[in-house]
Amino acid sequence: MNRRSLFINTFFDILALFVAFFIMIWIKPATKRVYLPNYIIPFLIFAFTWVIVSLLTRKYSAPERLKLSRAVLHIIIINLLITGIAAILMFMSRSEFFSRLVFGGIIILTTLIEIFFAFCDYYICNAKTGADSSKVFEAYQRIAGRRTEVPVSELYPKEFILEPVPENIKETIVEESSLEVFQFISENIDLNIPDYSILSTTTQFNIDKLQENIYLKIVNLKRINDIRFINKFFESVNRKLIDKGFFIGCVETKDQRKQRLLKKYPPVLNRIYYLFDFIIKRIFPKFNLTKRIYFFLTRGENRVVSKAETFGRLYSCGFRIVNEKEIRGLLYFVATKTREPFFDMEPTYGPLVKLRRIGKNGKIINVYKLRTMHPYAEYLQEYVYDKSDLQEGGKFKDDFRITTIGKIFRKFWIDELPMLINYFRKEMKLVGVRPLSEHYFSLYSKELQEKRIKTKPGLIPPFYVDMPKTIEEIQASELKYLEAYEKHPLLTDWKYFWKAVWNILFRKARSS
Repeated sequence: MNRRSLFINTFFDILALFVAFFIMIWIKPATKRVYLPNYIIPFLIFAFTWVIVSLLTRKYSAPERLKLSRAVLHIIIINLLITGIAAILMFMSRSEFFSRLVFGGIIILTTLIEIFFAFCDYYICNAKTGADSSKVFEAYQRIAGRRTEVPVSELYPKEFILEPVPENIKETIVEESSLEVFQFISENIDLNIPDYSILSTTTQFNIDKLQENIYLKIVNLKRINDIRFINKFFESVNRKLIDKGFFIGCVETKDQRKQRLLKKYPPVLNRIYYLFDFIIKRIFPKFNLTKRIYFFLTRGENRVVSKAETFGRLYSCGFRIVNEKEIRGLLYFVATKTREPFFDMEPTYGPLVKLRRIGKNGKIINVYKLRTMHPYAEYLQEYVYDKSDLQEGGKFKDDFRITTIGKIFRKFWIDELPMLINYFRKEMKLVGVRPLSEHYFSLYSKELQEKRIKTKPGLIPPFYVDMPKTIEEIQASELKYLEAYEKHPLLTDWKYFWKAVWNILFRKARSS
């Protein structure tokens, strides 16, 4: 460890000690004027002992020298040693000023902070830029130098093979991944027809080097978790493929990562590791300030990506999922190019989201809600509609896009509180039909579509009055409300409001 790193780690450890000290003084039920004069000298002696022992035992360099599990264990053992030394000193000096609550609290809090810093330090040490591991298999840019926008597969009959598949294609794919992956690729694309490119890369640069709009198939054997700008990577792949071309890739999903980490470390320690991993990899990227810390620590590598976010990014970049399979802890997908990318310049990761919904007169409004789904999940309505059945109330059954905390928010309507912003902006009214996405809106009958856009959407929908169970019953309920509203607007909303309140309070009506 160099002197600069040693100084930084020592400084943050001293800072952690003082933070823990003032927290415990604040918790202690008495005034700070009483405790600070009595505690400050014993605390400084304790802090000096803490730092000296930590330096002698090389505790501050543990994340660089050891694996994370051993580094955490090393920190805990050294802190127990310091606790014993401090306890002996207090006993010999017969000090009665330092209470056991303050003494124990400082040690526990500082240890937790040290473990957190060790976790961060471990990521810094293991995210240093090294040699580029990307591979572009030039022998498998199988276009034979042809520059044409017509795919090679259309230039030759299916039964005709331009040239035999090189023997080492299979060996290369197996070496980079596994035999199961080769079989999955072979089942989804024809490796005999030379209209594909096989890569193992995390950089957009290697995609950009390919010829434009010529490949029918592009395969990337590297997981997308290590790609810094995932959407830019997907957009580049989109440019290289012809219409209806195929892209095969893989990802370690959030759930797969959790299973791997819990199996990798022993009980208890694995839960602590996963907690810190969750904070850095899941919470930090969602806020502008902590996002910078996250990318500084990780360089954008080994990021946590959910299945919903992966597929949502693909759909936003002009692809549609046609096949998927879990192989050896990774999710492999086959996506086909259907259009040009949306080029979403304002993707949202934070807790507050803006959803494009159809308002009065067909105008698109941004409806504010607390996030209950994974990022980019809004692009997957068509995918989920095709894959899932609708449950009672018109919601998707087993919707994998919804997060764990999102289910709690939806159950108690917490996610809908920000919609009051739309109410005060006069984009919505108190009672009215739900604001729908363009996909949902397209599922409605023409008659209902025309009636819907004549009025503002509402915070309290007629769903809570009629309690429909199917999509057809929901449409009938909304049509009934809209026809009544056209005749008697104020009276209709008054009646629907109190009926909805009654059902919610006494019949426990829920929207999901």
